[in-house]
Amino acid sequence: MSASPFPNALVIDGQHLATAAGTSTLVDPATEQPFTTVPIASVAEVDQAIDGAGRAFRDASWRHADPQIRADTLYRIAARIRERQEDLARIEAQNVGKPISDARAEIGAGARCFEYYAGGISRFVGETIPVSGSGFDYTLRQPVGVVAAIVPWNFPFLMACWKVAPALATGNAVVLKPASLTPLTALALGALALEAGLPAGLLQVIAGPGRVIGDHLVRHSGVRKISFTGETTTGAHILKQAADDIKRVSLELGGKSPNVIFADADLERAAATAPIAVFGNTGQDCCARSRILVERRVYAPFLEALVAATRALVIGAPLDEATQIGPMVSAGQRETVERYIALARDEGGRVVLGGDRPRSPGYYLAPTIIEGLQRDSRTCQEEIFGPVVCVQPFDSEAEAVALANDSVYGLAGSIWTRDLGRALRVARDIESGVLSVNSNSSVYQEIPFGGFKRSGFGRDLGMEAMRLYTEVKNVFVHVPAEPEEDAT
Repeated sequence: MSASPFPNALVIDGQHLATAAGTSTLVDPATEQPFTTVPIASVAEVDQAIDGAGRAFRDASWRHADPQIRADTLYRIAARIRERQEDLARIEAQNVGKPISDARAEIGAGARCFEYYAGGISRFVGETIPVSGSGFDYTLRQPVGVVAAIVPWNFPFLMACWKVAPALATGNAVVLKPASLTPLTALALGALALEAGLPAGLLQVIAGPGRVIGDHLVRHSGVRKISFTGETTTGAHILKQAADDIKRVSLELGGKSPNVIFADADLERAAATAPIAVFGNTGQDCCARSRILVERRVYAPFLEALVAATRALVIGAPLDEATQIGPMVSAGQRETVERYIALARDEGGRVVLGGDRPRSPGYYLAPTIIEGLQRDSRTCQEEIFGPVVCVQPFDSEAEAVALANDSVYGLAGSIWTRDLGRALRVARDIESGVLSVNSNSSVYQEIPFGGFKRSGFGRDLGMEAMRLYTEVKNVFVHVPAEPEEDAT
């Protein structure tokens, strides 16, 4: 990493490069003050990165390497991440505005991601298939080529690891583009990978505005696969841009996830855990349980307990060890959320708690609980991506499922009940990619993560991610019948 307190160079073809396209100033969300600058890649530098990744892939020394060589390299990257965990966490906390405890956990999870895929390399195998013809059939899993990995601003380092690690494990080369607001830990990851011995060109890291270099990256003929996490409208734009070249695309997009509370649930635990399930990362999480659906006969006591648990959250400076809720990432994001709170009032909603700016300076917004909205209101239907939750009652299991599915999204969700049969039925019928029962945790390194409907397609994490960075090649080998023995 750079001698500067913050990473300040692109990583292209194994070099740490300044840029001719200028710089971007980053603002600390907790102070509203500029704190560093980062380079912006030019279109020419994007071309250089893609061309370099293509050369590194075609060289074949990485994709054809002994699996243990690739595994050892990924393990070394993980070790470098662990060595720098505190530095990386502090950078992430300052750049994004997230609590330092969350940032540490995410950096550690990034290291585990590289370790998981290092271990998965020797276990990711093809198949032998019995066929009706006289022969032997087998499949190969081969890397797609150059992967464009485009990651969001809410979990910058972790999302980068989720994409880079399986792509490298399966033999690809990667061009990583972080969000313009939060590029620092992605630039650091590129530097750490080089330190760990990853051959030059296999991981390029560029930074800059999505509508300029992002579009160019997506359209470039040298890119064969795009893995994107971010906002749904941007995902649809990327899909259209990729269509002409029939690029492989994986999209992990928005969410409006339900938290379904039945009357027989452990209400105390459900209410105690619900605030972090939606307000963690200041609500800037596509998995946020931003719709809480409560069986009517326990609605009032649950709402009371939810408000009490939310009041107890500690809002503070990101580097304060006690902080649970930090500022939002930018002034613009906070203003967007505040417009939704005003809209909720116009739609007939009652703000039970929050809705204000609890401290200054910093882009802080208090966790906000709203009730009394109609199910088709914009506040209940649209992804707000901030610390806002809508609470709604239901009267039956069927109505709970209907409310949970009354969304264009289908990413995550939780079900709280002591009735195992009900839990299994509701989990089967809710249209979401990841669900949890009597828990709000549904994202783990070992399991496939992704959504239904407008929440995208394809999966991160688990062995499923490795499949999506490969093509399946089938090989049939004709085996002639055994010749008859010569009678003489």
